[in-house]
Amino acid sequence: MIVDSIKKGLLSGLNTTWSLGKVIFPVTLIVTVLQYTPVLPFIINLIAPLMNLIGLPGDAAIPLVLGNFLNLYAAIAGILTLDLTVKEVFIIAMMLSFSHNLLIESGVAMKTGVKLWIILTVRIGLALLSAIVINLVWQGGSEMAQGVAIGEAAEINGAGAILLNGVIKALSGIGQLAVIVIPLMVAVQIMKDLKWLEAFSKALAPFMKVLGMKPNASMPFVTGLTLGLAYGAGVMIQAAKEDNVSKKDMTIAFIFLVACHAVVEDTLIFIPLGIPVLPLLLIRLITAIVLTMAVAYIWNRTDRVQRKEAVYEQ
Repeated sequence: MIVDSIKKGLLSGLNTTWSLGKVIFPVTLIVTVLQYTPVLPFIINLIAPLMNLIGLPGDAAIPLVLGNFLNLYAAIAGILTLDLTVKEVFIIAMMLSFSHNLLIESGVAMKTGVKLWIILTVRIGLALLSAIVINLVWQGGSEMAQGVAIGEAAEINGAGAILLNGVIKALSGIGQLAVIVIPLMVAVQIMKDLKWLEAFSKALAPFMKVLGMKPNASMPFVTGLTLGLAYGAGVMIQAAKEDNVSKKDMTIAFIFLVACHAVVEDTLIFIPLGIPVLPLLLIRLITAIVLTMAVAYIWNRTDRVQRKEAVYEQ
């Protein structure tokens, strides 16, 4: 049975990697190439005047653009080139915790059936709201942030070299995805066949119920929480197909995950910058729980009202 499970898991992992790779490759290639054109600098200059509204200097637009178009590592590289206070770095870290890698993560999220406008509204809205609240509430953090200096990236000249660099980065991104997704899908298939997931779902059932979801959404939920949206999306896509996870539960799960995902990696990478990472994690977690419970409550209440109206009409 284990051999059959491994075969099914490998096939599922390859299919998922292919499905997500079709999103990751073009987005990574385009954004990488745009770094060597006037487009990204133009976007940065356009955003810079808005920075003061959220308590940031104009050049803070650099890590925000890099983080939203690329990933947190690119954003941290941008932060390390600037002279910022602890409070300013914390605001940037909080914003990017909610809204980073928007193009790729939103693309793979849509593969699960969640609407794009929901993903973008929640992520960008939480990023802006958190920045405004932190700027108004936190009066400390005026000391300069401590970062680890990094070397400058090697200069690349010529259209061919730039395009090749973009292709290499895109393929590298898909390779990194495959290294995680394929073993993960094999492990998930084995756990399914051994009935471990049923026990796991039952153990999480009370928490899932509090958040307004059914137990069969537990595995994709935990995967996204620990590994992130891009990697968690693979399991979520599979769960939607095989475990009959409803569109409602998938949407509610993703609302939680867009606010709080990859909690280990996304939190630890900010430690070298000298900001308080525990509040960073707690704010994300509490925001995700409260937001998800509110959305689930409103959704369930609306469904009940509609059912009652349907009964009256009959």
